[in-house]
Amino acid sequence: MATATLPLRILPSRTLTLHAASFLPGRNTVSVSASAPRQWRILASAEEPPAPAEVEAEVVEETEQEVVEDVAVPEPVEVQLAAAGAGKDADIFAVVMIGSRQYIVMPGRYIYTQRLKDANVNDQIILNKVLLVSTRDKAYIGMPVVTNAAVHAVVEEQGLDDKVIIFKFKKKKKYQRKAGHRQPNTRLRITGISGYEEYPADPILPVPA
Repeated sequence: MATATLPLRILPSRTLTLHAASFLPGRNTVSVSASAPRQWRILASAEEPPAPAEVEAEVVEETEQEVVEDVAVPEPVEVQLAAAGAGKDADIFAVVMIGSRQYIVMPGRYIYTQRLKDANVNDQIILNKVLLVSTRDKAYIGMPVVTNAAVHAVVEEQGLDDKVIIFKFKKKKKYQRKAGHRQPNTRLRITGISGYEEYPADPILPVPA
């Protein structure tokens, strides 16, 4: 194998001198010297390396299909009532109090309430604070509750509400705080309404055309 020598030209070394300011005590000059020049010897082959062979590659376009999962999004109670036609086409519905809030419930529907601490998933519970029960032709109005009326429900899930951002700020005090909170809730599936038949009922008058 033949070798070829390629000479390299190295610039001569130089000395750099920097004069410091007169007000810096004890420092007059700073010298930086380059190292001695070096001679480099490069050995190269006389024969040129063979050119790389061309490789043919087929590009296959893959069509990606988006997979959309059907996620069951719970509907608000207002939407459920509008779809079921409560008070018009619904067979029966009731107004029940859970904690300090009132909910309109119908058999087969579900509601989200504040967290029931002692309830577990798949537990069957009975709600006794029924304020009103309405059927197609009668209305049972409690004073304040309908006696012996009960709403039967099943606990489906113990979850959390959407996150709420809490931000506190005081101007000119360099004070700001940011925190998030998710309120715990319980999802109930209403299975039936019973015990209201013996309570005095008021007839529902038909709406004049």
